[in-house]
Amino acid sequence: MPASMPSDQTADNAPTQQPGAVVIPDGCNLGVVFRALIAVNLAVMAAILLRSDGLVAAMNSFVESAMLVEPACFLSLSVLCGLHRIAHHFSFVVQRLLCALAPALVMVGVIRLLSGFDWFLNGFSHLSAAGGVTRAALVAALFGIGLQHYFEMRARAFSPVLVEARLQALQARIRPHFLFNSLNAVLSLIRTEPRRAEAALEDLADLIRVLMRDGRAMTTLEKEIRLCRQYLSIEKIRLGDRLRVQWERDGISDDVVCRAQIPTLLLQPLIENAVHYGVEPSTEPALIRIKLSHSLERIEIIITNPYNPYSGKGVGALPEGNQMALENIRERLALLYDVEAQLTTASTLGQFEVRASFPYVKAVQAKAQNG
Repeated sequence: MPASMPSDQTADNAPTQQPGAVVIPDGCNLGVVFRALIAVNLAVMAAILLRSDGLVAAMNSFVESAMLVEPACFLSLSVLCGLHRIAHHFSFVVQRLLCALAPALVMVGVIRLLSGFDWFLNGFSHLSAAGGVTRAALVAALFGIGLQHYFEMRARAFSPVLVEARLQALQARIRPHFLFNSLNAVLSLIRTEPRRAEAALEDLADLIRVLMRDGRAMTTLEKEIRLCRQYLSIEKIRLGDRLRVQWERDGISDDVVCRAQIPTLLLQPLIENAVHYGVEPSTEPALIRIKLSHSLERIEIIITNPYNPYSGKGVGALPEGNQMALENIRERLALLYDVEAQLTTASTLGQFEVRASFPYVKAVQAKAQNG
């Protein structure tokens, strides 16, 4: 997770790797765990097949090796999970060094721990000698370096998605007609309702300021909801009684809302799509329902809006603009949470539903957030 920036300009000019960024893989993430276990076990299996006489013997050797490899893998991932939480305190060089040292030290510890069992001495007698332990530690360190490099390269490969997310925030989110209509709506209020006009301009300024931030920035659910309410208040001036919004909570407390960490501009673009494709084409009052829930240490957001598949803006037809916005958010969630986050859509009975689900991560250091 990137560190907070002093200003938006600093974030614009920052290099890809910023001081305080984390390059240690998150050993608590299911996607990281699955990829690491698959890679290690495939490598072990390939090495055993190269030196075995037959498939049966290779399978027996693999099962025996798993008794050493699996505990070492899980313990190494647990250590990396803890290091990932404090990695922003270390430089890139130290982080990469820790990714090599952690698996090596864990491997040595596991070998020492299991060396008192007869089955281990019979099956891994070659590791009893000092040279054997050193070789095993070296192999574990190489695996740690390899996995760290893979996940770092994977994050870099996603960086064009993040840049595209930011460009879309500037181009698609701040659509010219949205700005034009919003300013016209504010101008119409200046003489009759000056206080409301002033509040609308403040909301518009806050919205533009947030939209211009780095797509990698994180915020809290509370701040994202506040941003969405500001956006909806601006649209309310333009759409009037046609725009109706219903906020719902299911098992989510105020503390969770205040502390839940989410990507910036996760909720607002989804609500904007609901307004653009669900409310604007309608001549009757249209209700947007936003449901927030918290269960099993996961946050779920469900947004439903009416749609007409036969109208020019029917979101049920999934036009290209809507698809791009949804795919943008889906890719951002994949980068930040891997397989632990999902974004799904469904349409039924004249209603279009977007469902986003991701892990509940507490924003402990509120001052360090970019919300």
